[in-house]
Amino acid sequence: MVNEPKRHLVSVFWDVSSRAIPARTRLRKISVRSLLLWLAAAALALWALAALLLVAFRWIDPPTTAVQAQRQLQAWIHGTPYQKRYQFVPLAQISPDLQHAVIAAEDARFYQHHGFDWHEIQIAAEDKLEGARSRGASTLTQQLVKNLFFGTGRSVLRKGAEAGLVPVAEFVLGKRRILELYLNIVEWGPGIYGAEAASRVYYRTSARHIASEEAAHLAAVLPAPLKRRPERMNHYPAIILGRMHQMGW
Repeated sequence: MVNEPKRHLVSVFWDVSSRAIPARTRLRKISVRSLLLWLAAAALALWALAALLLVAFRWIDPPTTAVQAQRQLQAWIHGTPYQKRYQFVPLAQISPDLQHAVIAAEDARFYQHHGFDWHEIQIAAEDKLEGARSRGASTLTQQLVKNLFFGTGRSVLRKGAEAGLVPVAEFVLGKRRILELYLNIVEWGPGIYGAEAASRVYYRTSARHIASEEAAHLAAVLPAPLKRRPERMNHYPAIILGRMHQMGW
């Protein structure tokens, strides 16, 4: 039989322990809540910074992009040579044929949508449900935001952040500046960024002097710029030229 003092000690110990467990639970909940709030605040701050940069890019040409930084880092990690060729030129110095070829190949409804092509997104979703080969539905605006801020990685978080910046880009930049930025920063091969660099590397001329055939071959490279070369493109350039003709170009 437990005597009275021992019974009292057990009772006190049990009472303290039972109160300590809820206290630890509350502290744990507070810590998790604080962490989530901190992460949300950090994400909002990064979004605001990217949005401010988009406003600045209305007038300032970006000196580099996330994709360019990613490629340079990859080359350094693997110890491979890396030469960046990147020259920003005004849209007026890029051949209209090249502008039209890129739009026809990458975003035929560029001038109709407001950053997201819901028609293409629906088709891509239906193809995926039916088990057909996946097709891209990213607009030039989405690709621009990805190139500027996120690199080539894929994740749900990246897609969410991208979706939050696309309307900002459409609002503050406008279609002409979006096209100008995209054509100047898009990756056209290992270390080759923008229409001017691509034209000089592949055709030994400026982007101003690219004709329709050359433009279609350059546009055909964009879906896989590290694997494709304009001179190796056979069938896709003809498809792009056909699309250009259908669009009145």
